[in-house]
Amino acid sequence: MCRIGSIKSKVPIPPSMALHLMLPQQEGHDNSGFAMVMQDLYGVFSAYKDKPLLSLACTQRGADLVEEYMDSHNFTQVAEWLPVPDKKSGLDIKAMPYYIFRNYDYPEDAAQMTQKEREELLLDTRLALRKLLAENNAGYVYSFWPDVLTLKEIGDPRDIATYFRLWDDNGCLAAKSIVAQCRQNTNYDIVRYAAHPFFLEGYTLCANGENTFYTKNKEFQSHLHRGYIGFESDSQCFLNTLHYVHRELGWPLSYYKHVITPLPFEEIQKRPDKDVLLDIRESLANLEINGPNTVIAVLPDGQMMTCCDSKKLRPVVVGRTDDRVAISSEVCGLNEIMPDRDQTKDIYPNEREIVVIDNDLEVTRCEQ
Repeated sequence: MCRIGSIKSKVPIPPSMALHLMLPQQEGHDNSGFAMVMQDLYGVFSAYKDKPLLSLACTQRGADLVEEYMDSHNFTQVAEWLPVPDKKSGLDIKAMPYYIFRNYDYPEDAAQMTQKEREELLLDTRLALRKLLAENNAGYVYSFWPDVLTLKEIGDPRDIATYFRLWDDNGCLAAKSIVAQCRQNTNYDIVRYAAHPFFLEGYTLCANGENTFYTKNKEFQSHLHRGYIGFESDSQCFLNTLHYVHRELGWPLSYYKHVITPLPFEEIQKRPDKDVLLDIRESLANLEINGPNTVIAVLPDGQMMTCCDSKKLRPVVVGRTDDRVAISSEVCGLNEIMPDRDQTKDIYPNEREIVVIDNDLEVTRCEQ
C-alpha cells in the first residue's frame, strides 16, 4: 500500500520536512522512488514567483531540444537553479544526466492575453516539450507553471534526498506547500511520469490505493481534454477528474466528491438537491471511482484538501500546530514532524466528506 503526505505552512519549509513526514511510513513503500510538488516557493525562487518555472529531467540532447524550443517560441530565460548532486558511491538512484529548474518570461504577445489564455499557453508548451522529449527518448518534463517545482526520481527516497542534498536545509529550496509520495506504481511499469504527485494547470494530486474503474475513467477522460494524456497510473484519473469538475466545468469543490463517489440512489432521493445529484450521476458516471483509496490535492488558489473512498478503506489523518497543517496516510508521519501537537484535535476524515485547509490554515469539513 502506498503512503502519501502533504504539509501546508505559514512559513517556508524545506523538502527535508516532507521526507521526515514520509519516511516513518517505511513499510508502506518499497524504495522505488520519491516525488514531490512544491508550491508557493521561496529560497532561490522567491524573486520569480510570477514567472513560469519549468521542471524537467533530461539528457544533454534533451536540454538542447528544450532550449531550442523555448527560444523559437519566444520564452526568455530569467533564472535557473541547477542542483549540484552528491554523487557518492552506493546510492540507490537511477539518476538522469541533467535536472533543470528554470524560470522564463512570457513571450511578448502574452501581454495581450487573458489570464486563462496564458495558462493555456503554459499547458500547450509543456505538452509540446513532453512530446519532443519522448520522441527523442531524451527526458521528462513534469510541470511548467508559476511558483511550482516538481521533482520525481526512481530509487531509495533517502538516497534520492542525499543525491539532491535535500537533507542539507541550506535554504535553496523552500515552500509553504509540499505534497510528496515515497513510492512508484505497483501495478504498472516503474516510469517517472507514473510517480505521484501529478500536476495539471495549478492542480496537484497524489493518491494512496487503486482505482478499479481505471479503464472506464481513462476511456472517458481521453476525449475530454488535451491535457489528459499518458495514463501511466490509474491514480492519474483522480487528478483529471478534479481538473475537469473544478476548472473546466467550474463547479464547487464539494461536487468533486459527488462525482468520484456518488451517494446511493436511495439517499439521493431524500436530498433537496436530488435533481442536481441525479444529473451528475447520469452525465459523469464514467468518472466514478472504485476501490480503496485516499486523495490529497492542492488547488490553484493554494487550498489543500483530502478525501477517501466511499468505504473508507485507506487511512488518512490531518494534524495541526499554530503554524502548520499536515496530512498523512499514517499518524506516525505526523508524530515525527509535529510531536508536540494536540493529538486530540487530529481529524480522521470519513468516507462522506472533503477536508479543506485554506490559506489561513483554517480546516473545514465539507459533508457530502
